[in-house]
Amino acid sequence: VAVRFLNQKMMRQTLMIFNLSILFITACSKKVNDQVDIDKEKQNVIAVLNQYKTAVEKLDTTGTAKLYMTESKIFESGSYEGNYKKYETEHIGPEFSEFLTFKYYNYEAHVTIDMPYAFADETYNYEILVKEDSTVAERDGAATSVLKKENGEWKIIVSHNSSYKGKGNHN
Repeated sequence: VAVRFLNQKMMRQTLMIFNLSILFITACSKKVNDQVDIDKEKQNVIAVLNQYKTAVEKLDTTGTAKLYMTESKIFESGSYEGNYKKYETEHIGPEFSEFLTFKYYNYEAHVTIDMPYAFADETYNYEILVKEDSTVAERDGAATSVLKKENGEWKIIVSHNSSYKGKGNHN
């Protein structure tokens, strides 16, 4: 009986320590977010996304690697492309040489901040003018990204984008 009582007491103490730990972690996370200007951080994240969008429209990836963590993971239309540097040199860079123009329309970005992370989703239409035969490809697209703030800078850790031959509505 004494052993059972001690085991129950130890169990209650363990559960209490566990619960206090969870409360402490939650409180620390909330405190960090309470000390941050969330709207400003959202704008900073959107600025990173816009830098990349502008590079795509210019068909020039120069300087875009700084927007990504070295260990980033890029997914496109359900396929793993590797880290950004690999994606830049083996996929998007060569792909840009086949385009005359790339233009986004109806672009929207939404960001949620949970320091030190940000979660972004983007929706858009885009139009590509193909160099070889001057055909126009219209697509509807979406992207999701996870960013992390390190040393005062937001960088993309994971990005997934996909598109489909949709309405191509540029209104």
